[in-house]
Amino acid sequence: MSDQNWRIEGNYFESCNCDLLCPCLLSHAQARPTQGHCDVVLATHVNRGNYGNVDLSGLNVVQALTTPAEMSKGGGTLAVYVDSRANDAQRAALEAIFTGNAGGPPSLMSGMIATRLPTRFAQINFSSDGKKFSVSIPEITEVTVEGVLGVQEQVVWLENVGHPFSHRLAAAKGTQSHFADHSMVFDNSGRNGHFSPISWSNS
Repeated sequence: MSDQNWRIEGNYFESCNCDLLCPCLLSHAQARPTQGHCDVVLATHVNRGNYGNVDLSGLNVVQALTTPAEMSKGGGTLAVYVDSRANDAQRAALEAIFTGNAGGPPSLMSGMIATRLPTRFAQINFSSDGKKFSVSIPEITEVTVEGVLGVQEQVVWLENVGHPFSHRLAAAKGTQSHFADHSMVFDNSGRNGHFSPISWSNS
């Protein structure tokens, strides 16, 4: 666990292999995933942030996680990708945070993970217009999710859900969602997604 205080404000989104709506949200990750296992890509853009005296503003991180059964049963494999624009101190800070070693919300996933693959430093392209979020890493992943629209064409929001990253999530759908790296290959196009603003810290 890190002894550095850190804080991040920004936006996160994810695309998983469950049908809409992912049963994990209503069960604290104890329900059986739609396909019996979980494959998920999570992307975060840091609007403002710091790890001690290290500025993290403007940087991106992607996580890819697969679990063989219910997420709460663990046994998962995690891959982390840190923005190649980051300097050495920023890379170390983001790796500590997003592998769960520095406390805060990402550490709540630690019980799901049995294997952590080597961190890669890569070009990460992140974009959003508020209702549509996209991320890509050349030759590894390309993911776009779009919010599910309800009354007056506004995004449907889910309140008070049991998710480690945010208790308020937009309902979304992966319009394209491809990942292939390490031993993990999956296509979640047309399946469940979420996005949310985040405000995290380890204090």
